Amino acid sequence: MALTPKRILETCLYVADVDRAAEWYRQIFGFPIIFQQENRLRALQVGQEQVLLLFKEKGSLRPTAMPGGVLPPHDGSGPVHLAFSMQTEEAEEWESHLNTHGVDIIGRVSWGEDDRSLYFRDPDHHVLELISGDHWRKVAAKEGIQR
Repeated sequence: MALTPKRILETCLYVADVDRAAEWYRQIFGFPIIFQQENRLRALQVGQEQVLLLFKEKGSLRPTAMPGGVLPPHDGSGPVHLAFSMQTEEAEEWESHLNTHGVDIIGRVSWGEDDRSLYFRDPDHHVLELISGDHWRKVAAKEGIQR
């Protein structure tokens, strides 16, 4: 049997200001900071098992010594896309919540079968999405793929 990961544990975004970004994600999604490292990194808890890492742009271009080893250099540029799950019936409530926080919806998609997506940007212009939580399970089932 081939080894395969069970889930994505961390997702990383590169941002201009880690404090500003962490505060924005806290206000919009309620994600608490669970780890921080100077002006370089904020780790936010997403749900029970996932972590969103916010790295300072160009702040990790050199290897980083840690107590247990060395992290290799990494970075990214330009706006990326990241999706968070929602319940379809919460879509209107999410729209209202985002509007209250001055976040513009830049796209709406109805995928059929009561699946919806809302698209918007964070302060670093990353394209974020709220999508029905079971959307990809339905897509896989249509394609005959067991998950």
